[in-house]
Amino acid sequence: MDIDKCQIINLPRIADARGDLSFIEERKHVPFDIKRVYYISNVPNGSTRGGHANKDTEQMIIALNGRFRVRLRETNTEKTFVLDRSDRGLYIPQGIWHRIEDFSQGSIMLALVSSFYDEKDYIRDQACAHTENKE
Repeated sequence: MDIDKCQIINLPRIADARGDLSFIEERKHVPFDIKRVYYISNVPNGSTRGGHANKDTEQMIIALNGRFRVRLRETNTEKTFVLDRSDRGLYIPQGIWHRIEDFSQGSIMLALVSSFYDEKDYIRDQACAHTENKE
């Protein structure tokens, strides 16, 4: 786990008079094989999502519509990213605590994930996040 590996990845964007087209290819634009895709929408004002780390899962988060902020934490280091473009994704490696907040009205968050859902992969206690991943 290394918070410095969290980074914005620019995705291809083809723009013309008909609109923008972006695409994502695993292992080319995303540094992992995609096993799961999920999206979050209709987030009530003031609500947060995430609030956990993953032991083995990597993910890329993209703002398909609207704007939101992603707060990352590893031990005593924090980073914050604002996502507001559909042609940019935030790569989050395993072991990094993340919380998504400040959703604008109409936001849609897309997540590309390296594993199938498994509750045992989640670290829900922030105080334990950095120690559980070092084992």
